[in-house]
Amino acid sequence: MSRKYIGVMVLCALGAFSTLSARAADDIRVTYAGSMGVVMDKYLGPTFAQNQHLTYQGQGQGAYGMARLLASKKIVADVFVSITPGPMDILKQAGLIDDAVPVASTRMVITYNPKSAFAPAFAAAKNARPDDKTHAWWTVLQSPGLVFGRTDPVNDPQGQNIIFTMQLAEKYYHQPGLAHKVLGDVQNPKQVFAEGGLLTRLESGQVDAASGYESATISAKLPYITLPDEINLSNPAMSKDWYNQVSFSVKDATGKSIVLHTQPLVFYAAVLKNAPEALQGRKFIAFMQSKAGQDLLSQNGYGQPKGGALYH
Repeated sequence: MSRKYIGVMVLCALGAFSTLSARAADDIRVTYAGSMGVVMDKYLGPTFAQNQHLTYQGQGQGAYGMARLLASKKIVADVFVSITPGPMDILKQAGLIDDAVPVASTRMVITYNPKSAFAPAFAAAKNARPDDKTHAWWTVLQSPGLVFGRTDPVNDPQGQNIIFTMQLAEKYYHQPGLAHKVLGDVQNPKQVFAEGGLLTRLESGQVDAASGYESATISAKLPYITLPDEINLSNPAMSKDWYNQVSFSVKDATGKSIVLHTQPLVFYAAVLKNAPEALQGRKFIAFMQSKAGQDLLSQNGYGQPKGGALYH
């Protein structure tokens, strides 16, 4: 990380997070959904560390994958910040958390590389009429030669949410088969990348367009297409009668088939019961909920927290 973030150390190596013997008493370790990398490692973490005279260590990856690592004790941290309740459920079942509080929210978008050959078509899609199928964003995504990127639906909520978005788009735009035309198979290795590297691949031109959370896309300063509430999964009022109409199944690492359903795009934070610095973990979450923390989140494209705490 740049030297200007004095006193801040971001560890990406798994071994460094799991080695407690070298840990100092004046640091805090935060694990988080990979899409939060910018706001965590450039804003929230450094600001909190400076205020508390601590060293901040952050690690992000797909929220389900991170939750499983924490639950299996392969890594140890003070705080976990997830998107959707699902990853928190893993820690609850493992006896590692009692509750999780909402700290932010977001919505699904389609982001694209401004230098891509398809960028003009995406720009035009922003202003296309609802009945203009020729220039619709979902038509552009079916263009020959376009490379679309998304994350793993087994390990990452975003990988699940783009599938839900496309399924809902089928219904909303009356386009049968749209999800498969754009995404191929649910677990399509040609499209699936690790969450932490997806926007990097987009910026470098390895993919032309990608699924994204509006929050992470704004943080990365990338252009994107907003989607209506009917398909962006951001409106809790639509969950029961609309969002919940779609689902799909995946196979986990053991080969077991699991049926997945939509969940609200809310970010939750929790202190782990095996946290070496639980007090600092609670202070960090309080900072995220404070006006200063919420201002940093807002400036990076995150919406206000929605709903109440989990498990209460």
